[in-house]
Amino acid sequence: MFESAELGHAIDKDTYDAEVPALREALLNAQYDLFQAKKFPVVILISGVDGAGKGETVNLLHQWMDPRHIQAHAFGPPTDEESERPPLWRFWRALPAKGKTGIFFTSWYTAPIVARAYKETRDADLDQAMEEVRRFERMLAAEGALVLKFWFHLSKERQAERLEKLEKKAKTRWRVTKTDWLHFKLYDRFRKISERALRETSTAEAPWVVVEGTDERYRSLTVGKAILAALRARLDEPAPKKPETHTAPFLEPVDHVNLLQSLDLTQRLDKAVYEDELARYERKLALLTRSDAYKQRSVVAVFEGADAAGKGGAIRRVTGAMDARWYSTIPIAAPTEEERAQPYLWRFWRHVPRKGMLAIFDRSWYGRVLVERVEGFASREDWMRAYTEINDFEEQLLRNRTVLVKFWLQVSQEEQLRRFQEREQTAFKRFKITAEDWRNREKWDAYQRAICDMIDRTSTEIAPWTLVEAEDKYFARVKVVRVLAEAIEKALDEGR
Repeated sequence: MFESAELGHAIDKDTYDAEVPALREALLNAQYDLFQAKKFPVVILISGVDGAGKGETVNLLHQWMDPRHIQAHAFGPPTDEESERPPLWRFWRALPAKGKTGIFFTSWYTAPIVARAYKETRDADLDQAMEEVRRFERMLAAEGALVLKFWFHLSKERQAERLEKLEKKAKTRWRVTKTDWLHFKLYDRFRKISERALRETSTAEAPWVVVEGTDERYRSLTVGKAILAALRARLDEPAPKKPETHTAPFLEPVDHVNLLQSLDLTQRLDKAVYEDELARYERKLALLTRSDAYKQRSVVAVFEGADAAGKGGAIRRVTGAMDARWYSTIPIAAPTEEERAQPYLWRFWRHVPRKGMLAIFDRSWYGRVLVERVEGFASREDWMRAYTEINDFEEQLLRNRTVLVKFWLQVSQEEQLRRFQEREQTAFKRFKITAEDWRNREKWDAYQRAICDMIDRTSTEIAPWTLVEAEDKYFARVKVVRVLAEAIEKALDEGR
């Protein structure tokens, strides 16, 4: 993959000086068109060999383009805040909004490649990391992002010359570190590992462009022209017609079992038993979340359910058992303008808790396969691919030692009607009932089908759904607190 980048490409000064003004003007025009249209973000990865001109190229792009609409990110070792979240979290937060450009000076490739070069991981670990990267970049592309990846290459001889030249000059000596020379000693190993990573992740939606870093003028024009061509092609393409969908339909289960209809909604607790059981499990939850072992875990509790199923009441029983400093409740409503400018999962990524914290999502990322599916806010292709993206996200949470508990609270259609009417007739409950609730009720059957599909496709071995029979609020609240406490207890026991 790197052979063509070792042929000594060069651009003479006259050619460079003649081409740069027109290139800069075209890049600025494309950048302003992007900013005005706000149809997609641009994600630029600058990776490669130490000393190959990555930093100079990033600085040059800031000179050639409007820096107000470019944000460059150079990631060092993870901070304490970052190390307590999934590895991609630091990159999720830095993604550019639609109309903007984000340059990643180090990226999601850096840590897996370096770890393998230092023999901290195995080939299988690198392959797994690259598969995660492919899925992440596929998701970015599906969300509309233009992903441009540049790998700056130098031969071993050229790298040695480059590092020595920088060290000789007082003004540039600071740019060469002990790590650069250590990586140089491991050059052959880094090359082999990098070739493997690039080969596995150069995809149709996010291909790699290998740039020879020897000649400054050559690499500058190569990168500038590649960015311009990709931007112009995306900006100038006609508005897509609604594509024909050839997506396979959902298949009905052979036994036609509806999981929600199979729930026993007649389960009840009398008040005395409820108060005893709730106190028992709230005490257990409180003690678990105050333990030293808990500080090495984070917890995410997802609450979904039918309208008026009692999610708010269940959440209050959970928070009532805990110190308010160690949990946050995230109510999810319609996305804001800021959130619509980012990938769908961004609004949830940003709330991933650090160690020792519980994040409670009052509705969640499952909105895409529920309300957005039923109401037609998301295309069929978008909500169908969301199942895979959700499972990937949850797997990353679990790998980061996050305890993930997902609740679906279910009531019958008749009980929902009774609660709706009660809310309308009770002054302090009127805020809980809206016209949208009544509209959703008219689509009861469509929602039930979407819920069953959701559970079938996202109730995995590592992140199962807990279905809560919520016809009786006492029964539902106790079950929620008990299941959450037991899930935390199990995770802490396994970690010992």
